[in-house]
Amino acid sequence: MLAGFALCGLHAAASLGAQLPAAHERGDFTVTGRVTGLPEVETRRTRFQLRVDDDPALPEFLRGARLRLSWYENEWSDEPTRRHELKPGAEWRLQLRLRAPRGLRNPGSFDSERHAMAARIAATGYVREQAAAEQLRPPRGIDAWRDGIATRIGVAVPGESSRYVRALALGDTRGLEDADWELLRATGLTHLIAISGFHVGLVAGFFALLGAALWRLFPALCMRIPRPQAAAAAAFLGALGYAAVAGFALPTVRTVLMIAVSVAARLWRRPLRISESLALAAVAIVLVDPLALLSAGFWLSFGGVAWLLWCLPQAGRRPLRDFLSAQWVATLGLLPLSAILFGQASLAGPLANLVAIPWWSLLVVPLSLVGTALDGLHAGWGSGAWRLAAAAFDLSWPLFDRLGGSPLALWWLPEPPWFALPMAMLAAFWLLLPRGVPGKALALLLWLPLLWPDRGLPRPGEVELVVLDVGQGSALLLRTAGHAMLYDMGPAIRDGYDAGERAVVPALHALGVRRLDMLVLSHGDADHAGGLDAVRRRFPARRLLAPEGVDIEGASECMAGSGWQRDGVRFRFLHPPLHFPYLGNESSCVLRIESAHGTILLPGDIGEAIEQRLVGRGPEDLPADVVLVPHHGSRHSSTAGFVAATSPRLALVSAGHGNRFGHPDPQVVARWQAGGAEVLETPAGGAVRVRLTEDGVVAETERLRRVRFWDSGRFR
Repeated sequence: MLAGFALCGLHAAASLGAQLPAAHERGDFTVTGRVTGLPEVETRRTRFQLRVDDDPALPEFLRGARLRLSWYENEWSDEPTRRHELKPGAEWRLQLRLRAPRGLRNPGSFDSERHAMAARIAATGYVREQAAAEQLRPPRGIDAWRDGIATRIGVAVPGESSRYVRALALGDTRGLEDADWELLRATGLTHLIAISGFHVGLVAGFFALLGAALWRLFPALCMRIPRPQAAAAAAFLGALGYAAVAGFALPTVRTVLMIAVSVAARLWRRPLRISESLALAAVAIVLVDPLALLSAGFWLSFGGVAWLLWCLPQAGRRPLRDFLSAQWVATLGLLPLSAILFGQASLAGPLANLVAIPWWSLLVVPLSLVGTALDGLHAGWGSGAWRLAAAAFDLSWPLFDRLGGSPLALWWLPEPPWFALPMAMLAAFWLLLPRGVPGKALALLLWLPLLWPDRGLPRPGEVELVVLDVGQGSALLLRTAGHAMLYDMGPAIRDGYDAGERAVVPALHALGVRRLDMLVLSHGDADHAGGLDAVRRRFPARRLLAPEGVDIEGASECMAGSGWQRDGVRFRFLHPPLHFPYLGNESSCVLRIESAHGTILLPGDIGEAIEQRLVGRGPEDLPADVVLVPHHGSRHSSTAGFVAATSPRLALVSAGHGNRFGHPDPQVVARWQAGGAEVLETPAGGAVRVRLTEDGVVAETERLRRVRFWDSGRFR
């Protein structure tokens, strides 16, 4: 165990130590390297990975490094973009701007920094000058072959199911959009749609049968290698080849290693139980890639097999009953892990899997694999099999589409306390004990901390403010005992990244927000209003308030003097006044929240002129315990007079890490600190949670609340 911990620590330290040094953050480099994996072509950018050549002319930290890059559409020039020339396996010379891997940190958010460490990503960045880009060598290798197969599937299967056939045949999920993944999660089918261990097992079984048949046709071969050993070796070679076709995705590697353990035991004539194979496969994976322990798939794969081995040791005698029992065991046994890892549970999953597992696994997946094998022998031979796979897929998909569209399909769970997982695992163990064990009904109580955790809502008269980490923009959640509202919804890029979908909505789910009573849009700029549509799709609030002149359907005007009161907390607008023309930032809705335990001021993106106006016309309305620093800490706001008039104890900055505007300006931060305020910034600490209670103002940042050793900048 100590050796295992040491090995994991060495790999983690090596991965973190290989990341771009802080001194070279946002530096420009010209590198040569090979495109690895399959580039993801989006409407306005192409995302890809580049393995840098071991060039002595490059700095040491870039030689052989793996980079995650974007090539954006050329919007400021009439020159046609060249990003579509990127092909897997090709070698390029590119001019790049790089930075160390860094992500947003919110409750319930995807930990991109952990993912970068596990994937050994040294830096992220984008292509700077497309005129300087040069392809040095044409596409070659397994990735180029996979891309060619994917293109031929798209031609052979022109319908909507083409992207699913590509995923099943090659593990190519580039065609699946956010809506597709959401539907798959709602129906619990994500483990079937991309290449998984089951697919590798099918191929290994086929090659084992093929090897055994070959030995039966030529009995003389048995004089050299016994037939069982030959079949086992053929199974391993087939699994290894198919894992290469799938790009050595982690689920396939896990299965290959498990098959390798079984094959080694067979070659050495050593009897090996399934449980021993499982344990040895886990050891093998940790030896090959210790950071695989950070992936959800590792725990779900081994956890699922372990539950089945324990609960159904004699499975196989009654196929139908064993299949139903396996579904029950997998659903109940993996529910605690799924809830902790993904913050959600699929209520429609068990029913969908009863149909999908036999239909897809026995018909759709084999046809997809046969098509890939035939096309590998000769281009075009696999078209018929792929079309049959698509037809079989289309027969079942309407059922899953209907199940996934049900409002009860996906159950979002708030972040539970630390003890919820062991209690839920104990409950699952108790419920899966043999019949006759007493007190099983009591085990249901152990599920409560996981499935119905305390959301920690404020008491009457108290208020909670959560400044979400959305990059260069803002999104703030305000909660009282029975009232929740959102002030701004984060940035979004047309046909690109949407913080409302990727950051705000997951955070609201993790915080246990079940509905939003009101949305307030400070003004219409994309860094504040971009995520509005995504938020409204998931949380259709009763009211939407915005400045006069913002063209948004269903919005009412936020007007100085108007307000409302909930749970002993008063909300009141200080700006803009009646008939104030829409001037962008200067028209921001300035909201004041007054409670029995303190006051919060949210000024949006107002600048010096509006700050002076508020100080001159209503200085008695400005003092506050907590203030959101105007305009993300721009040097054109936070005047000395405004800072003195508000005199907060806590000043909060919502901005993007390393943003091109230089927010927050160091002089602005110093001004707030000189005024007696503690300054907390989302670029440094992630989401900021503030509570105004009878004990005073309590604040914490997400990065300090949940410290992780891979946090960007912690040791840099």
